[in-house]
This record gives sequence, structure tokens and C-alpha cells, in this order.
Amino acid sequence: MKNKKNIMFLCTGNSCRSQMAEGWARKYWGHEFNVYSAGTKKHGMNERAIKVMKEVGVDLSTHHSKITGELPDVTFDYVITVCDHAHENCPFYPGSKVIHVGFQDPPALTRHMTDEEEILKVYRRVREEIESFIKKMKNQLES
Repeated sequence: MKNKKNIMFLCTGNSCRSQMAEGWARKYWGHEFNVYSAGTKKHGMNERAIKVMKEVGVDLSTHHSKITGELPDVTFDYVITVCDHAHENCPFYPGSKVIHVGFQDPPALTRHMTDEEEILKVYRRVREEIESFIKKMKNQLES
């Protein structure tokens, strides 16, 4: 049996987008890849991200925000940056292929919003955009 390749999703705070990407990737590709996520800083887990992922059967409640230095000592075959800041500040990973796919930041987009349902609509839209990418991700990794 071949060894699984290692994928890390990297974002600034590892609180929302990279966590969603990790959750989706584990759901769809966990049998083929070892999946991790981290941030360039710790922001803590975003409760709305946990909530909207739970709505679709992906449990992030046991996840925690972490920086890259807290991940297991593995060689990452792929580092996928999911925000522009992380892409611009991505640490160097020898032997890793870095792929950038930027998603909008739900906390930033909803910062001045007060209607909880409208806020959750933004989180759900980004959740669905990330899921769409993850479903097609394997083809992008193999090309």
C-alpha cells in the first residue's frame, strides 16, 4: 500500500477557512491524504465556522487553532494557502508544492453586521465555496 501524501491548509489565524478546508478534506479525501491545518498566528476557533460546518455533518468541535510549529514533524507534499495573507507570509517548506486558493474571510466580511442570520449566510457561502474546491482538489494536486 502506498504512503498517504500530507496536505496542510494554511491561513492567518487557523480559526475559520483553513479549519473548514481541513474538515472537508478529511471528509472527502481522508482515506487518501493525511490532512492538517494551521495558521501563521493563533486566533482560536471560530464558533460560527463550527456551527455552519456542523449543519452539513462536519464536526469541527474538537479542532483547535494552532500554528505550523505545533503540527507533527512531517514533510508536507502540499501546502494550500486559503487566504492572501498566509500566501504572502507562507513559511518555506522544502519539497512542498504550494498552491494558493484565496477565500473571502467571513469574520472580516461580517464585522459590522448585526443580523445573525445574515452573518451565517456569509459563512455558509464561504463554506460552500471551500467544499467546491475540496471536491475538485485531487485533480489539481495530480496535475
